Amino acid sequence: MTDERRIRVPADLEAVTDRADEDHSEVDSVAVERIWDAARHWYAAGMQPAIQVCLRRNGKVILDRAIGHGWGTGPADPVDAEQIPVRTSTPFCVYSAAKAITTTVTHMLAERGAFSLEDRVCDYLPNYTSHGKDRTTIRHVVTHSAGIPFATGPKPDLKRMDDSEYARDMLSRMKPVYRPGLVHIYHGVTWGPLMREIISAATGRSIRDILADEILGPLGFRWTNYGVAPEDVPLVAPSHVTGKPLPAPIAKAFKTAVGGTPQQIIPFSNTREFLTGVVPSSNTVSNAHELSRFAEILCRGGELDGVRVLSPETLRAATKQARRLRPDLATGLAPMRWGTGYMLGSKRFGPFGRDAAGAFGHTGLTDIAMWADPQRALSVAVISSGKPSGHPEAKRYPALLNTINAEIPRIS
Repeated sequence: MTDERRIRVPADLEAVTDRADEDHSEVDSVAVERIWDAARHWYAAGMQPAIQVCLRRNGKVILDRAIGHGWGTGPADPVDAEQIPVRTSTPFCVYSAAKAITTTVTHMLAERGAFSLEDRVCDYLPNYTSHGKDRTTIRHVVTHSAGIPFATGPKPDLKRMDDSEYARDMLSRMKPVYRPGLVHIYHGVTWGPLMREIISAATGRSIRDILADEILGPLGFRWTNYGVAPEDVPLVAPSHVTGKPLPAPIAKAFKTAVGGTPQQIIPFSNTREFLTGVVPSSNTVSNAHELSRFAEILCRGGELDGVRVLSPETLRAATKQARRLRPDLATGLAPMRWGTGYMLGSKRFGPFGRDAAGAFGHTGLTDIAMWADPQRALSVAVISSGKPSGHPEAKRYPALLNTINAEIPRIS
């Protein structure tokens, strides 16, 4: 591997480490340090300019730390660039971890009667009928079974991505690659526009406003919505392509799935245009502290600090296995279980590490994860700013997730 796609790892890791308040009164502080050692080991691989990790146990923050730099140490940054250390409060784009938040909003709205998951999409988007799409239900969309895992049809104009009329027209033109409901294939980028427009049509409100008014505002979140206000864009730390370039066949498949190569997608995700948009599949901006607090809503059965988002019954139905353990595009063809919109953990391996059969949440591109594990009373967020492909130390990230599960025992 060439060095230009690695970051410059400082000799003194403590000098680039930030720690927020932690409460170890009900956990083994040695276990917490072993988890953090795994995070430091991951950072030392040189693939991640910045890493944040936040764990909550029984609602108490037991680990909330960051390591690296938010700005100035990316592989393409000049040697004399200003290096700004990451903080636990630094916001990042968390990519598809957004889907856990959108899934939560969707189930909240369905519970409140805004729509039923069994309703047809065309009940709300009347033009969504061509090529057999009239049979598509909202449940098909939420479970990545709508038949449009890839953006078929004309290449979309990204400058118009927030234009509902344009988005609905483009969605109406798409031709499913399989009959809706036939199989599950991860809808990486088509999922977000579909969910945004369905929710907008059904409620007459933007999903961004719904999230802010019903969840984030009452709970005092600073970040964790889709995109940010224009004046906040400079506060969002950028993501970086690291590691080796993808092999040609894999690069082609990646481009088909998400609409571009990493070298195209990641720089665009750092732009003002993307960071001020509303893309419910992929442009949530947050930090590990806030993202783990959102996971705490799910860990506590849908309620946090007096704000009821979902009923326990709705959450149980949403996290019941809807798709068995099979290879999945969302995890690079690693086997994974799914609920209704939420990724589910598993015993031997999975998106949230080994021995996490009770966990659910979602991952983000790349090496980002947020999940709730009620069996451990544990809510976790791991955020990283590097987007590596193949490299010799790739197993250090899942090793961190495995360490979290090994060090925090189940309580139920």
